[in-house]
Amino acid sequence: MALLIKDNCINCDMCEPECPNGAIYYGPEIYEIDPDLCTECVGHYDKPTCISVCPIDCIIDDPDHRESEEQLWDKFVLLHHA
Repeated sequence: MALLIKDNCINCDMCEPECPNGAIYYGPEIYEIDPDLCTECVGHYDKPTCISVCPIDCIIDDPDHRESEEQLWDKFVLLHHA
């Protein structure tokens, strides 16, 4: 599943440079995550780096974009080996 940045994001700029897929970008008001690019760091790290660096814990699983580990691996392969 992709991740989601909640509305309480303080725009601290910590998460965006940590994303190995370029899925995090600055939206109209706060940082956002493109679910088509988010692999929850599968293929790169053991856990999502954006969650690790977020000082206010505002990054959660996106309930509208649930994916299995296998789907996340498939997305990683498509993004980085195509």
